[in-house]
Amino acid sequence: MESFVEWGFIGLFLASFLGATIIPLSSEIVLSILLAKGYDLNISIVVATIGNWLGGLSSYFLGTLGKWSFVEKYFRIRKEKIIRFKSKIDKWGSVYAFFCCLPFIGDPLAISLGFFRTNLLKVSVWMFFGKLVKYILWAILTIWGISIF
Repeated sequence: MESFVEWGFIGLFLASFLGATIIPLSSEIVLSILLAKGYDLNISIVVATIGNWLGGLSSYFLGTLGKWSFVEKYFRIRKEKIIRFKSKIDKWGSVYAFFCCLPFIGDPLAISLGFFRTNLLKVSVWMFFGKLVKYILWAILTIWGISIF
């Protein structure tokens, strides 16, 4: 984490990007430290959001490489179960991308959206807003926490 903080906005972007992929990394901590050091609030939120959004889209594109046979063979999930899940994705589709900002389920969700070839433009928009909301809320909590101490 320290090296990301030392790199300022570039470190925040990289931490945010990597945190939205299958690599477990907490970009929120980097954001909090930079805000505590006096970095600009708005720029920090924008940099973190764009990095995390692009990382999430990379997970989406990773999902587009998936094949039915691979999922059945290596994850031992039968095609019928996948088809039932796909019906939910088809119904709500891109709206699920808003929740790609959530820990633990966000990355698999982005990969699933890519696997099912959900509309890229709609996924991009919903994913961006979800990640923006996450960083705004995190920044508010950070600033509130700093003001207490």
